Amino acid sequence: MKKTLLVAGFAALLSTTAMAQDIGVSMARFDDNFLTVLRNGMVAQSQSLGVNLQVEDAQDDVAKQLDQINNFIASGVDAIIVNAVDTSATQAMSDAAAAAGVPLVYVNRQPINVDALPDNQAFVASNETDSSSQGIVESCNQWAAAGKTDVNVYVMQGQLSNQAAVQRTQNYYDMIEAGKCAVKITVIDQQTANWSRDEAQNLMTNWLSTGAAFDGILANNDEMALGALQAIKAAGIDMGSVIVSGVDATQDALASMQAGELDITVFQDAAGQGAGSLDAAIKLAKGEAVDQKVYIPFQLVTPANIGDFLSKN
Repeated sequence: MKKTLLVAGFAALLSTTAMAQDIGVSMARFDDNFLTVLRNGMVAQSQSLGVNLQVEDAQDDVAKQLDQINNFIASGVDAIIVNAVDTSATQAMSDAAAAAGVPLVYVNRQPINVDALPDNQAFVASNETDSSSQGIVESCNQWAAAGKTDVNVYVMQGQLSNQAAVQRTQNYYDMIEAGKCAVKITVIDQQTANWSRDEAQNLMTNWLSTGAAFDGILANNDEMALGALQAIKAAGIDMGSVIVSGVDATQDALASMQAGELDITVFQDAAGQGAGSLDAAIKLAKGEAVDQKVYIPFQLVTPANIGDFLSKN
């Protein structure tokens, strides 16, 4: 029976102990701050448990990632962990692992087949419906506190092939439609910057060149929020006149918030996800039952509570 496990179950996963095992890990990309923290959490957990990890960089290439999974299977690993390049292309990965009888755990990025995973596969992440939802509601509260009733915003999306980007963007509109915002929001434009700080800076520069008045940025992740902030600063715009919101609470984002730049982010426990995915993989490799959805809560971060998060991620 498929079950959904919340944070209490996550603690149970962390209690797992194991004999030395070989685990293959395919990360969507190494060149990403959040995923680096996730990967490091996985590595730290493997060292504490005496597990051998073989970690590969898929370099945002779906075909390369599938090859890595097939190579892991051929080499006889005990389990596989996948941070998917394209969450709509995970069925082939699940099928390959299932056919070989090798347990597989998806981490952070929700596979398209998450509700039909085989019994020896699982998904460890945070529930994306709770991510940017908190960010936009807090943005609205801050705009209202500043005396604004109508605001114009830009929306920066992550990779459009990624379930998290789709969900985080949809969260903005769901909160608006549900009447959760204390102000009226008009989205001036919405484009992808592919989770990238550099792409976001270029996109923001292009938006600024139009001369349109705006009150804030809703970015699907911190890297894009930071890129937008770089462009805003370069244009000489008063940082206090706009609200910029991201997601992940990376160290760079927290430093920006401490500097009075980034207004809002939402903590996603990258290290916890990495460690949790490894523990799930170990349990599956030992033939033990694992709940197929392990969700680790998102937490809102603002200048008022930033001190609680400075030692995380």
